[in-house]
Amino acid sequence: MFELDVRSRKPIYEQLTDKVKEMIMHGILQADEQLPSVRTLSSQLTVNPNTIQKAYRELEREGYIYSQQGKGNFVAPLQHGQNESKRAELKEELLRLMAEAVYLGFTESEMSALYRQALDKRREENSHD
Repeated sequence: MFELDVRSRKPIYEQLTDKVKEMIMHGILQADEQLPSVRTLSSQLTVNPNTIQKAYRELEREGYIYSQQGKGNFVAPLQHGQNESKRAELKEELLRLMAEAVYLGFTESEMSALYRQALDKRREENSHD
């Protein structure tokens, strides 16, 4: 389910948070679906439970998951108010990345093609559901 790169310079908890976000965005993990327990995931990935807990706390802080005392962690349903703040944050990041892409010589048509590629990938993943 989760693959981590132990040779990466990116911290394990960040790799895990990125992977969970990706799985949510691609519809692999659905709203209200239970995530593996800290202990289970820790043993599967051979990672310290504190690292898993840190990733889950970060995901909860960002609104991707929620926890229920004694039951575990679950994928949070999309909330529009929260979605707007996330959209604003993402817009800033996209503008930064696009400026860098322009600096590196990406053309408008190359950037449009990348957008279409992302859109097609999303549609393809949704059609498999």
